[in-house]
Amino acid sequence: MKVRIHRGAHEIGGNCIEIEARDGSRIVLDIGRPLGALRDDHVPLPSISGFDKPNDSLLGLIITHGHQDHWGLVDQVPAHVPLYIGEAANRILNEAAFFSTGAALEPTGFLRHEQAFRLGPFTVTPFLNDHSAYDTYSLLVEADGRRLFYSADLQAHGRKARLFDALLCALRGKVDVLLMEGTTLRENGVPPNGKTERQLEAELADAISAAPGIVLAMYSAQNIDRLVTWFRACRRAGRSLVVDLYGERIARATGNRKIPQSGFDKILVYVPQHQRLQVQRSGEFERVNEIRASRIFPDHFAPRRTELVLTFRGSMMREIERTGCLDGAVAVWSLWPGYLEQPGRMASGCWCAPKRALPATPMCWPYRRAATPRRCPSRVRPRPSYSRRSRLTGNGWPTCPTRPG
Repeated sequence: MKVRIHRGAHEIGGNCIEIEARDGSRIVLDIGRPLGALRDDHVPLPSISGFDKPNDSLLGLIITHGHQDHWGLVDQVPAHVPLYIGEAANRILNEAAFFSTGAALEPTGFLRHEQAFRLGPFTVTPFLNDHSAYDTYSLLVEADGRRLFYSADLQAHGRKARLFDALLCALRGKVDVLLMEGTTLRENGVPPNGKTERQLEAELADAISAAPGIVLAMYSAQNIDRLVTWFRACRRAGRSLVVDLYGERIARATGNRKIPQSGFDKILVYVPQHQRLQVQRSGEFERVNEIRASRIFPDHFAPRRTELVLTFRGSMMREIERTGCLDGAVAVWSLWPGYLEQPGRMASGCWCAPKRALPATPMCWPYRRAATPRRCPSRVRPRPSYSRRSRLTGNGWPTCPTRPG
């Protein structure tokens, strides 16, 4: 079995790994877009035979989860390539596609926890991961008497940490080669500011309780763990969490009624103007009708500002400001700090905290009216290291070692 890492070894994101069996059959794991690529940048597909024109030796593309650095180039992959992804992850990407941040896919099959399936000489066993993206899988790939484990994205500090412990037990002594994400690997182990979701919940609850006004929560709508953390922190602090229509639809797309969504006590749904326009243009009014009982309107923000935590995105800046709800407001950045290097995200940070250095994630600062984004100071931060180690052959292919016996 041969392995070629096309992207992801020298950058954050853009994961793409090609595996070839002895008979020439191949599969591809992930087809990501580098996190450093801007929205309008064209990133070409890796040079993989079967992507340009049909090739029977390419048996399929497997997408491990719904983060763009793992699926972001899938729209360039021809429809003749068989595609596999988690069922809930597929629903989430299809729902997100309505809001222009996802992909409407037509998978050949779905990944399910510990349910192995065959693609020619390959046996692929998915393992559900503890990760911020819902329905994320690691993959055990077996062929030619070798076993390769691809971690994709995984963590051990989330709300499904037991999955990590179970994974270690299931794989002990059964892996020849490990391909592992290294985005946040540290020489000295866990970084000093590392926290579990439950620890973060307690800190957020304290911050919310101490806030004199509305709290602006900046986090990814597709980070379901963080949605749960914010919701539980709001309940502990006696406030309601306001999610936007996009976030509510993503939570609903998980298919898990235990995830906070419309109909939950202390969950309210706000439909920003640009999302209202999307619904009107599409005629898909059921998206709004289904959240009617939980809907909150912008003119309620100011009189209820001490009762609310508002999910906030950069596209809402001017609309929120016009409501007059920002006296005493506190903003919490709960995303990867590197996003603040990107022009659109930097505008959000500048709007909330002009002329201030930003500490490690999650970041909390009082709202102050900013100047235009072009006057904001630089917030360039060093990128985390990202590496994979493998034993290379002369042609650039890492080779799985022969198993003893």
